[in-house]
Amino acid sequence: MCGAPKQGGALAGIDLSIQTVIQGSVWHEGAPVAGAYVRLLDATDEFTAEVVTSPEGEFRFFAAPGEWTLRSLSPVGRAERRLAADVGLNETTLAID
Repeated sequence: MCGAPKQGGALAGIDLSIQTVIQGSVWHEGAPVAGAYVRLLDATDEFTAEVVTSPEGEFRFFAAPGEWTLRSLSPVGRAERRLAADVGLNETTLAID
């Protein structure tokens, strides 16, 4: 069992003027992918964190501003995206081909 926190939900109480939030969703063939593992890798491709997507395919990380790689792994496939994250809300989608 994964010890990752539950994903999804509102950002109520999160001060986006000082926090860097990376969030998004994983999709395959027009549908969200629940239960996918999403990894956060730093600028040198070192593992930083991992979460499991919600039933709606959503994920969220709290990180530092900078260059990040998001990598999703699921039974239906893999996807990867590089992202330059700034303070505030940084949203993206990982599309599995």
